Amino acid sequence: MNSASKHSPIQVAYAILKGFDKSFRLYCNITAEAKQRFEKAQWQACQAASKKRIDLYEQSLTETVTGIYEGYLPQKQSLSFWKKVKSEFIFLLEGHKQFELAETFFNSVIGRVFKHQLIDDDVMFVRSSRCHLTAQAIPDFINTFEAQTSLKHTIENILAAYAFRIPFENYNRDLKNVMTEIKRKINVKTRLEITSVDLMKPTFYRGKAAYIIGRMRKSSGDIPFVIVFLVNDEGELYVDTLLTERRDLSVLFGFARAYFMVDTLHPAAIVDFLQELLPNKKNFEMYTAIGLYKHGKTVFYRNFLEHLHNSTDQFEIAPGTKGLVMQVFHQPSNGIVFKIIRDEFGESKKITRQDVIDRYKLVKNHDRIGRMADTHEFANFRLPLARVSDALMTELNESCANSIEVVGDELIIKHLYIERKMTPLNLYLAREDLTHGEIHHAIDDLGNCIKHIAMANIFPGDMLQKNFGITRHGRVIFYDYDEICYMSERNFRELPKSDDPYALDTLSVAPNDVFPEQFEHFIIGKRDLKALFKKLHGDLFKPEYWRNIQRQVARGEIYHAAPYPVQQRFKR
Repeated sequence: MNSASKHSPIQVAYAILKGFDKSFRLYCNITAEAKQRFEKAQWQACQAASKKRIDLYEQSLTETVTGIYEGYLPQKQSLSFWKKVKSEFIFLLEGHKQFELAETFFNSVIGRVFKHQLIDDDVMFVRSSRCHLTAQAIPDFINTFEAQTSLKHTIENILAAYAFRIPFENYNRDLKNVMTEIKRKINVKTRLEITSVDLMKPTFYRGKAAYIIGRMRKSSGDIPFVIVFLVNDEGELYVDTLLTERRDLSVLFGFARAYFMVDTLHPAAIVDFLQELLPNKKNFEMYTAIGLYKHGKTVFYRNFLEHLHNSTDQFEIAPGTKGLVMQVFHQPSNGIVFKIIRDEFGESKKITRQDVIDRYKLVKNHDRIGRMADTHEFANFRLPLARVSDALMTELNESCANSIEVVGDELIIKHLYIERKMTPLNLYLAREDLTHGEIHHAIDDLGNCIKHIAMANIFPGDMLQKNFGITRHGRVIFYDYDEICYMSERNFRELPKSDDPYALDTLSVAPNDVFPEQFEHFIIGKRDLKALFKKLHGDLFKPEYWRNIQRQVARGEIYHAAPYPVQQRFKR
């Protein structure tokens, strides 16, 4: 091969596609083993596989970019060369089953080569090169169960089609539970309208649960249909619940949960099917939920550009208490917030910028258990300068000058996190229109949130109300990660018992010592809310509660946080 052919655009395009194909093959290998891990109740292995799959993308990207640098000297190529590389790559994608994911991998390579300083549709895929295939266009993607026979026969056929290599704990009980739940939730008239149950062939795995997901078809509108399987301590299978409400399905695919394992060569069809069930969810959220978070980030950015084009409101400082580590802003018309690490932290924060980055990465790789918000991380994110409010620009110049740069008519943010927008809990509880029931639920769920995070082996650290948000479904989510650590990294101690008010000052306190009895002074401020919180979750103020969780984690116990209320679980 002569030098010209070796450095030809087609060779570079092929090297990138080869890198993607290898990466996706390894991704699929990890995902395909999810069923076996579920059947063998290998919950520790489930968590390890989830982390391994997340890390895989960056490893594959580094390997591909290194190969391109060694073989094709990209730093010596002109911009026109890279435009030709994209053209050749589009040609290679003809008929590719995961072309949209390959485009994202291509973008990642370009980002590395140009150090994230070039966002140009002539060189990368700011917009996709073609339309996606829908679920209907993919042959043999759906299992259809006709509903003309008896309800019992239909459910039996479904359970047989999605069989596991482990016995049922009590098959007849589970069959009856599913049938009873359908009859309870769906009246006779509506049931007679149902023509079939359409289920995606791949089973969805996450944590300790397996889900078969689909819909009951009827002319006046489809009804979600999700059967949830768990495994008992004896290794036997049982049906935990049946979900038929869009609200439940929305929570199941929420932004605060770990990514599903779904064994499929047609992720676009999965996303298309899910979007029909959840039209209010964004396309990027669905890709992210099934573990393709890098492509979810690509789709998010495309959605962001479209929203920016179709809106006129400015970017402003986000409502809520100002953080000591992060500067947070938003665009009121968009359901996301932007977070930039401040140049300097408040005196109480004994951490570095790298500590913050590492802790956000920890949460990305960890089981977020439905209680910690997922984030997308960006480098050199661009905003039109004219759309940035004067107050926000002043604040950014004062607090984040090292992370921003103005180039022409654009504000470039060198490092940025993006999260789903929630109402800060302190602002929510300050509302005067809340009912007693709404207040009780929020305070109770705050305690549940803290407990769930701890049982997932994370100590939240800074548990002020302002560091929690509440979703439109009323679920409390934690989103401030600068002081998190593993539970094993803290020593939970009792306060000294003494009549001396200054006894604590003379106590030997190590950096990792924590006194849970002091939590009541800052988790909840208002006296009446503090009393309610102590009544509902008084155990959080006792060191023994935290030490008990430490022991459970040390034994390797994996906590399963069901993504639906406990009262929806079937009786066993």
